Amino acid sequence: MKANLNLGSISGIKLKIHWTFFLLFAWIIFDELKRGGNTDSILFHIAFVLAVFLCVVLHEFGHALTAKRFGVKTEKIILLPIGGMASFDKIPESPKQELLIVIAGPLINVVIAISLYFIVPVEALFNHSFTDAYDIFASFSFQNFLFFLFIVNVALVVFNMIPAFPMDGGRLLRALLALKMNRAKATQIAASLGQFIAVVFLLVGLLYNPFLVFIALFIFLGAYGENQMVQQMELLKDHTVEEAMLLNITTFKPNDSIDLVINKIISGTETNFAVVKDGIIEGILHYRKIIENSNKNVLVEAVMDTSFKTVKHTDNLKCIYQLIYSGKQKYIPVVNEGKLMGAIDATNLNEYIALQSKLAY
Repeated sequence: MKANLNLGSISGIKLKIHWTFFLLFAWIIFDELKRGGNTDSILFHIAFVLAVFLCVVLHEFGHALTAKRFGVKTEKIILLPIGGMASFDKIPESPKQELLIVIAGPLINVVIAISLYFIVPVEALFNHSFTDAYDIFASFSFQNFLFFLFIVNVALVVFNMIPAFPMDGGRLLRALLALKMNRAKATQIAASLGQFIAVVFLLVGLLYNPFLVFIALFIFLGAYGENQMVQQMELLKDHTVEEAMLLNITTFKPNDSIDLVINKIISGTETNFAVVKDGIIEGILHYRKIIENSNKNVLVEAVMDTSFKTVKHTDNLKCIYQLIYSGKQKYIPVVNEGKLMGAIDATNLNEYIALQSKLAY
């Protein structure tokens, strides 16, 4: 089962929905039926969730379209039960650019909230007594629908401004700090604050609301992951591919049997291979495809991937890090004037990072 369902593409940005999103609808239906709800209440709440996630999509497109102006490509936007997530192909180096990209998302929610404020009699609804307000909000009217949507957009702005990764507030804090110090240090401070907030959420959640425990975990891991990525990229910024690449790699020809590749995997430690003909790289053999075809009598050319990138031995490792960990290509041939010199993959890049981190500290 695929984790994400493709909803299409807007301005070249893929819009996907995670399968767990549908669990949210199942929970809404179950909860409403348990409380004695009817078809009207179920449809009202489902429509409201869809409207909220439309606001979330607009929020993410605020980030994406602003990033596009600075040459940062958004690969995809994924909708999760807890919100949306835009995946950029790189992090903008300029703190000012990151600042503008970050605030573009919450500004969309501010615009939506202001628009709804002038459509819905917000002040009048807030001025009702508790009893009157309960009676008013108990009905499934269009006015209530818009009022609740106003509240949610305000809440989205407030929640996203919490100064903790991976929320916008954490990135905003990092961008502001990076105006006065280097990016790695700024990320470390913002991540530490985010993890402290996560611990507070965890303690409060254990006492009062279990959902806060989930939010705490989300924040803590998000802060840890962001800090680790930036610190590793900082280590690699002055190093070249030649320093970390694999040498003496095994290559195969397009007309070799897949059995030869299987034997090499069994007898050695290599799992991915370059396919070379007359000194020119024809393709890449990936471990997964090799295993899938291990019981077939096929040649290498039928299994190899012909859509691949190569890098030069003088390229910066920081760029290679982004290419490998974006998931675009896990095994990358290294060339010098068109001649294969070696390869680089996630395993040996991790080993190089581990060694450099020991040398740096």
